[in-house]
Amino acid sequence: MAVADRRTTPPAPTPATLVPTSAAPATSAAPATPVVLGIGLAVLATLVWSGSFVTSRALGDSVPPVQHAFWRWVVALAVVAPFGARRAWRQRDLIRRHLGFVLLASLLGVTVYNTLVNQAGVTTPAANMGMIMAASPVLMAVFERAGGVRLGPRRVAGLLLACAGVLLLVGGGTSFSAGDLWMIAAACCFGSYSALLRRRPAGLDGTGFLFTTFLFGTVLLLPAQGVSLAVQGGFSPAPGNVLPLLYVGVASSAVAFFAWNKAISLIGPSRAGIVYYLQPVCVALLSWALLAEPTGWAQAACMALILGGVVLGAASGTGPRR
Repeated sequence: MAVADRRTTPPAPTPATLVPTSAAPATSAAPATPVVLGIGLAVLATLVWSGSFVTSRALGDSVPPVQHAFWRWVVALAVVAPFGARRAWRQRDLIRRHLGFVLLASLLGVTVYNTLVNQAGVTTPAANMGMIMAASPVLMAVFERAGGVRLGPRRVAGLLLACAGVLLLVGGGTSFSAGDLWMIAAACCFGSYSALLRRRPAGLDGTGFLFTTFLFGTVLLLPAQGVSLAVQGGFSPAPGNVLPLLYVGVASSAVAFFAWNKAISLIGPSRAGIVYYLQPVCVALLSWALLAEPTGWAQAACMALILGGVVLGAASGTGPRR
């Protein structure tokens, strides 16, 4: 009987038999998923923001820059409020404890940055705006390196290659104007804002944070909005200016800022900054197609350098961050 029992009773499963052989590749691929998602979100934000530079240029003659920025964030607040207002209220104590951080992020990313971009759009072609703005990833990388993050040789090489493309584009363009100086200031604001996001307090909800910065940034714009209305007067709403304002309020603010902030949390500002180098390429193509701004072979060659730098720098992010 004992022999029969041993023969009919199946052996107990071992740990190896409980784990399917297909599980190993999934485990090894898992660390790459946040990187792929982060790069995808950074690309989405960059593409959407490229359209906002064209919009700033197109509205430069009909909507005063401060009013453009103010109504953009009013629209963005209306879009984000159903998702973020309640979360921000639940975290009001956390926001109050980190009020200085939230106010600084609101000032840099909402109040000042887009106002400077709109001011630049009055005198500077959209393609130039995108080219100069692409210098902001350098500042992102400097801030991240100062924070103790090792960038890695491939990421640095991609950064330098893309930066060379931007410098060649700017150097081969038209002479400097006041709008170019406004854009340099805007690039510094955006680079500082992106670096600041890495220090977002733990536990602060992303959507709630977005709503709070939009709200504070809009409130901080109120004095400048009042001055603009008193000095420049308002603008007459028409499809030609209302539709672009809806685009920058919904897509370029609510959607793109959420995607960018999430990308920063997943892959860091320097890696996202390399993807951001796609922007001058996208802006140049859009300004050529929509505003009839010229694009020549020299610009195309520089854009190829920028794209090469993006691919090189982004590909280096498939491993763990160091």
